[in-house]
Amino acid sequence: MNDQQLLRYNRQIMLPQIGYEGQLKLLAAHVLIIGLGGLGSPVAMYLAAAGIGRLTLVDFDTVDLSNLQRQILHRTENIKQAKVASARHNLLQLNPEIIINTVNDKLDQNALNSLIATANVVVDASDNFDTRFAINRGCVQHRVPLVSGAAIRFEGQVSVFDLRDASCPCYRCLYDESGTTEETCSTNGVISPMVGIIGSIQALETIKLIAGTGETLAVKLFLCDGLYQAWRTMRLRKDPHCPVCGST
Repeated sequence: MNDQQLLRYNRQIMLPQIGYEGQLKLLAAHVLIIGLGGLGSPVAMYLAAAGIGRLTLVDFDTVDLSNLQRQILHRTENIKQAKVASARHNLLQLNPEIIINTVNDKLDQNALNSLIATANVVVDASDNFDTRFAINRGCVQHRVPLVSGAAIRFEGQVSVFDLRDASCPCYRCLYDESGTTEETCSTNGVISPMVGIIGSIQALETIKLIAGTGETLAVKLFLCDGLYQAWRTMRLRKDPHCPVCGST
């Protein structure tokens, strides 16, 4: 690290759980973020600020006025721009020392798998089950840790699927592809700080995975009810009959 980096990341390096070696791990890491909306905004901003050396941003949407209530990565002047272009510009304003790659496309499974294979951690900040299941399949195939989040109304959840560990469940162990009911912010609404809370937790879990510190949410599901400030954590179990990661 040069003197500017030592100054920029000083408050993290001071932490014994991170230190100089941990910061070097962050600078050497590649994180794939899929979705640059309400969740992807705080994820990308905190990971860029924390010094993740390389971010790959995937989204095929454009910035709309209705996004700005919660998608804090984008600005009014970015309306009608591709979200990946808006995100890259604003993140480099925050930290010009990192590498940011963008993919302005809706990826099929093969293209998604190719990107996942290059990443140290994948952050799922998407907003639909089809994409989440596709991301999970790629992460299982390449044994890449997956940090998954979702938020709607006043509620949110986060889990880590550390697929480097064969005993860890995958996203498909938690949700059945044929039994999921799609709920979106556009039809149900969402309070803006909730996506900030969940996205921030996703960013924190990503940093912990890369630095190899603390205890992550692997094998756990963190649930948050922001309306009544009820927080709880549930244990997850691997499904031996899971069609994606199961052994039988």
